[in-house]
Amino acid sequence: MKKETTNKSIKKIIIFDSGALISFSMNGITDILKKLKGIFPGKFLITSEVKREIIDVPLKIKKFELEALKIRQLLDEKVLEMPSSMGINDSYIDQEDGEILKIANSTFIGKGKEIHILDHGEASCLALSKILSEKGIKNVIAIDERTTRLLAEKPENLKSIFENRMNTKITIKKQNLEFFKDFKIIRSPELAYVAYKRGLVDLKDGNLVLDALLYALKFKGAAISGDEIEEMKRLSKA
Repeated sequence: MKKETTNKSIKKIIIFDSGALISFSMNGITDILKKLKGIFPGKFLITSEVKREIIDVPLKIKKFELEALKIRQLLDEKVLEMPSSMGINDSYIDQEDGEILKIANSTFIGKGKEIHILDHGEASCLALSKILSEKGIKNVIAIDERTTRLLAEKPENLKSIFENRMNTKITIKKQNLEFFKDFKIIRSPELAYVAYKRGLVDLKDGNLVLDALLYALKFKGAAISGDEIEEMKRLSKA
């Protein structure tokens, strides 16, 4: 009964995909995530598939072992938590994950073939988001990869990218797009921006710190343009 009451009190969730966590870890700024968690009225969750991608598998590869240890520490310290902390079973996520992959990977068609756009990591995050939304819990997915974000926010832009990349006409199963339109996405640079605005970044050198943070995350793989970064810098002065 106590666990159920606690879960009912959770009003907001950030679901982290692998890329967003790797961006923070590779830049040595996982402390920002700890500080953000300290002021966030909810939980930071990762799925078992994301844990496998960023902790379990990399721990067996010397090149990535250190980054995996950094992220595992976030899990050990309960900065990050598993869906089980919300009473959500992995089998439920796996079931939704499979359906999401089926829909997403049949949405865009080029040269007579369906285009594969999502893998299990991103799909598991979408699955968890869907489950939480059905429970009435507000949530957002922290994901730096461009494809998933555009699928939810601007699928026509994704169509144009595929047409340029494949040099062919792309058709869309528009009925599939309805499934993705309500997912909310945030990127690691936007989380860093919030941390900066809330005074959670230790470095003190005015707007130069924000510039350094945002471009560091961009260069480590976050799908954000230079124009978007400059706009965030302008907003920070407002």
